[in-house]
Amino acid sequence: MLQTGILNPHVLNLIARIRHTNTLVISDWAFPYWPEIETVDISLTHNIPTVLDVLDLLTPVFKIGRIWQADEFVGSNTPETVARFAKSFGEIPLTREAHVDFKKRVPHAIGLIRTGDATPYGNIILESV
Repeated sequence: MLQTGILNPHVLNLIARIRHTNTLVISDWAFPYWPEIETVDISLTHNIPTVLDVLDLLTPVFKIGRIWQADEFVGSNTPETVARFAKSFGEIPLTREAHVDFKKRVPHAIGLIRTGDATPYGNIILESV
C-alpha cells in the first residue's frame, strides 16, 4: 500500500503513461474542459489542492524538461505569488507565452490534472525530459 507521495490512482496512472517529450497540464479550477484529452479532476474546494501542491509532489519523481505558463500570470498576481511559483519551478526552464498560445498546446498533452487552485493564470504545462 502506498503511504507517501502521490496516492491518487488516477493521477498515478496518468503520469505513468507520459513518455519522453510528452506534456502534462496542471490547471486551476476554472480551466476549460478539453474533451480530446484525459482529465483527472482532483479539485476538492477553493485552493485545495493547488497547482503547486501537485507540482511539488511530481518534481521528485517526474523528470521535467520545461514548463510553460501564460505571460498574463506575472501581471495578474502579487510578487509573492510569482516568487512562490518560481521557487517550485527551481532550475527547470520556463517559457511564458500569451494565454491564447498557451491554450493551443493543451490538446497535444497526454492529460490534464484539474486542481482547486484559484491563482489567476496559474496553469502550467510540463514537458517530460
